[in-house]
Amino acid sequence: MAPVNYFFQNPVADQLRDEGRIEDRIEMILRILELRGIEVSGSVRLRVRACSDLEQLKTWSERAVHVNDPADLFTPEQPEPE
Repeated sequence: MAPVNYFFQNPVADQLRDEGRIEDRIEMILRILELRGIEVSGSVRLRVRACSDLEQLKTWSERAVHVNDPADLFTPEQPEPE
């Protein structure tokens, strides 16, 4: 009997899951800004959609909750003065 290779343990499946997570995170960032009534320019939308780094998208999604200008998604957080 041939060994069973499960799709979910396959590198291709891992890549597809990652792509799905990336797309979900992109949509979440844009949706958060939309729900907050913040207009997103084409350049910001393109930059968010062009990103394939899940950690970067996570950071931007956390910032999307607080920013008033969508361009601030891309600005590194400044440390609090002591």
